[in-house]
This record gives sequence, C-alpha cells and structure tokens, in this order.
Amino acid sequence: MSVRLQKFLADAGVASRRAGEQFILDGRVAVNGEIVRLLGTKIDPTHDEISVDGKVIRAKRRLYIALHKPAGCVCSRKDERGRPTIYELLPREWQIVHSVGRLDYDSEGLIFLANDGQFSLRLTHPRFGVRKKYVASVEGEVTPEMLQKFTRGIFDAGEKLRALSARMISGSRAHSVVELEMGEGKNREVRRLFESQGLAVAKLQRTQIGKIKLGELKPGRWRTLSASEIKTLMADL
Repeated sequence: MSVRLQKFLADAGVASRRAGEQFILDGRVAVNGEIVRLLGTKIDPTHDEISVDGKVIRAKRRLYIALHKPAGCVCSRKDERGRPTIYELLPREWQIVHSVGRLDYDSEGLIFLANDGQFSLRLTHPRFGVRKKYVASVEGEVTPEMLQKFTRGIFDAGEKLRALSARMISGSRAHSVVELEMGEGKNREVRRLFESQGLAVAKLQRTQIGKIKLGELKPGRWRTLSASEIKTLMADL
C-alpha cells in the first residue's frame, strides 16, 4: 500500500508532516538511495528503503487489538485509586497502544486498542457515527414504552441520550435483558437511559463495534484484528 513520503516520516516518528516536508525540500530524504525533493511522492513502506541524512528509517509496526475488557478494571493507563487497568492484560512490548474509546469500570465487552491515531479518531469521533451494540441486564421490568422512549431520545443533564435501536431479548417483572444499538457513545449513555426510567443496570456488555463482534473472546483475552477487519472498519466510515 503506497503512502505519501511525509506521512511515512511522521508515522515513523521522524518528524511532523510539516517538518518532514521541509526535510524533503532540503534534500535530506532518499528513496532507494535516490534523493527525493518532490512533495507528495508516494512510497511503498514494505518494499522501498527510506533514509534521512543517510540513516535508514524503519516503519513503525501498527498494532490493532480487540480485547474483551472484563468488569472491574479501567481503561486509563494508570489509576489514581490503584484499580487494575486493561493495559495489564497485554504483553509488555505492546504498551505502545492506547484504548480506542472507553468502557466504564463496571462494564465489560469489546474494546479496541491501537497505535494508529487516524484509526482511533475515525472510530470515536461522533461525526463518523460508528455503531456499537450493547446487551444490558436490568433489574426490573422494561416495557415496550420505555424502548420507544430510548429510540426517540431522552434529555438528561442537558444532553440528549438516544439509542438507534432497542429490542427486548428476554423480560419479566423482576429482570430484563435488552440489546441497544448506539451511535455517539456519550459518557455512561446506556446506563443513564435506564436510570431515567428508575431502573438499574446489573450487567452491561458491549458486543459489537461496527461489523466486528465480540464473539467467543473470553473476558481478559485479546486478539489482533485482521487486515480485512481493519479495512472493514475504515470502509464503514
């Protein structure tokens, strides 16, 4: 896959894109031994040899990880209260990744980690509207009228909370299981929807992001995303 030379330099940590452009204009960058001064030159990081001031630059390995976050840990790298973090579940050499979005301490389910800023931005910024599915186990009875309210939208603390879709999986007077599909992902949005109806969520699991499903991945376990999965996530946008 070809990329612009200045983007490759930025991704490899050599310089910002703007500084990389100046490196090229100053004749400090060579591709396969030939000095390149043309901005916008495209290279193939897997086949071309790039050097700056005679030093060969290696492409930074991109990591894309799917993790089943267990309940009882946080998504921040460090916690001032000493609680476990999701980073403790990963190999030490993979600490260069960061979480793509968050799940709160009591929630579990699918979360991505990556060291690709563009990937993270596209999956978390509201303007891209990446859909996520959750299954909530709720104490009490959830009525069809409540589900309609969730999809119409509810105002809470000055914010409009809304599910794109809501369906009952099972229910009784004492306990209900509901699947919600969300778009924006506001802070504690799913829990706040139920709290607005006087109901408490006993368990909340994120089961899908875009077209990628949690599947059989066990709590605390991770896997790398395949190239086709990454392409699918980006294509969805």
